[in-house]
Amino acid sequence: DHPAVYRLISSGDTLGVFQVESTGFQELCRKLKPDCFEDIVAAVALYRPGPMQSGMVDDFIDRKHGRQKVEYPHPSLKEVLAPTYGTFVYQEQIMQSAQVLAGYTLGGADILRRAMGKKKFEEMQRQRIIFVKGATEAGVDEGQAGEIFDTIKKFAGYGFNKSHAAAYAMIAYQTAYLKANYPVQFMAALMALDTGNLEKLAIFKQDCVREKIDVLPPDINISQAGFSVEKKENGELAVR
Repeated sequence: DHPAVYRLISSGDTLGVFQVESTGFQELCRKLKPDCFEDIVAAVALYRPGPMQSGMVDDFIDRKHGRQKVEYPHPSLKEVLAPTYGTFVYQEQIMQSAQVLAGYTLGGADILRRAMGKKKFEEMQRQRIIFVKGATEAGVDEGQAGEIFDTIKKFAGYGFNKSHAAAYAMIAYQTAYLKANYPVQFMAALMALDTGNLEKLAIFKQDCVREKIDVLPPDINISQAGFSVEKKENGELAVR
């Protein structure tokens, strides 16, 4: 919940930040402007060809920023879909929806998830009957139950594993925290990690110039074996 981390990620200044440092991901972050951890998790799940090409990412961003109304397929799914602004983003949401709306067991919901993900037509037809029957028994109109199933099926092909996305997002947050709060040490660590890669070193050097971080030349009396952090006479830190 550190504001500087979200400012950094929202600015797209994420060179060296795990998972979010590509040009495309930087652009996504500038548009999304994540302000909570759940947004970073969603960004990791959404930054894939399927969601990007389907327009799903733009809908997600517009809903977050109030340019598009947040709607839910059914009121009982609000708790499941509120973190993603009414959009099915994760496989876990598909499973939860089947449990909440149609009385699926966890095992049954996982069979549904797999059938949707692998687009098994015959199994999908069977699951549609089970879903609609369970939902109508819970008081949902039969026609609406069918529509909800079709909506879930539409998004299932794009669904990503949330536990995977959350693990990636945590490392992204941690590296962003280091860059936001210890920029000189962070750049020195990046450069030390890629000492043998001149192309990457040049990119890191440019980032240092942009961030007004001095990169000092080698000094036989001071330099260590790799890149390190050094305090200058004026007290400021620099990379050597």
